Amino acid sequence: MLVFVLKRLMNALFVMLAVAALAFAIFQVAGDPVELMANEQMSQADRDALRERLGLDQPMLVQFAHFVGNAAQGDFGMSWRNGQSVLGLIAERFPATMELVLTATLLSLLIGLPLGVLTAIGRGRWYAEGLQFLSIIGVSLPSFVVGILLILVFSVMLGIAPAFGRGEVVNLGWWSTGLLTRSGRAALVLPAIALSLYQITLIMRLVRAEMLEVMRSDFVKFARARGVPRHRIWFRHALKNCLMPVVTMTAMNIGALIAFALITETVFQWPGMGMLFIQAVTFLDFPVMSAYLVIISFIFVVLNTAVDITYAVIDPRLREAR
Repeated sequence: MLVFVLKRLMNALFVMLAVAALAFAIFQVAGDPVELMANEQMSQADRDALRERLGLDQPMLVQFAHFVGNAAQGDFGMSWRNGQSVLGLIAERFPATMELVLTATLLSLLIGLPLGVLTAIGRGRWYAEGLQFLSIIGVSLPSFVVGILLILVFSVMLGIAPAFGRGEVVNLGWWSTGLLTRSGRAALVLPAIALSLYQITLIMRLVRAEMLEVMRSDFVKFARARGVPRHRIWFRHALKNCLMPVVTMTAMNIGALIAFALITETVFQWPGMGMLFIQAVTFLDFPVMSAYLVIISFIFVVLNTAVDITYAVIDPRLREAR
């Protein structure tokens, strides 16, 4: 088991080094950072001093080593746009993104699980087939289209939900949340629905497929022969045995939701990391872009590694196969 864990950690380390190399390459493609940061009144001596302070006078390998070492400590330098610490900017936007992602994940579980069970136990009936058809639409619609439609219906036509912004927030130390205020909760509804729709359809279809598989197993047939009530078979036996892949997919998709929340955040002007990344792309703020790439990749790697190790703990056959 120890060897398996060490191998997974080494794989994660190599992936992060590859991501760091890609993020470092962004700086090289961008051009000379000194020229991008300097103004017209800056003398050549000041430019040389700035280049030395940034470490740009060092060889390429030395610069990459410094970049990796600083990134490992959470130091991504200064933003070229406003001169603030990149880590401080991300820490300021991170709570908004996580609040949106966790709310969307909770919604996907609360809605997707019951719908999956309903389509499985009602297979062939009109409502189950109708939900299956709607799930295809949910998978096919882009999130920005869903967001625009939600704004059109609930904000423009009905006027019952705000169309943009995060509402009033409460600061709890360095963490900010809108869940403690009425306007913050109202502003969270539409973007959370738009972000969770794709996840809802995935969970519903996965639960349906897993439950149909379990319902054909021998122990379920034996339970029916013994006269066990149907609701007990559905929820205590069938649903319980198909939750592991749902939990795995949900945990792995949290990273994807964080990465792709930038579309939803752009549509709803949600002040999260996605909006920060879009602004960085607009103003060619490459330190912020590189930091976003590294942090999102780190979240992906941590979640995938944790899922692999958890599976290996639960099922020893996976350790032997690896």
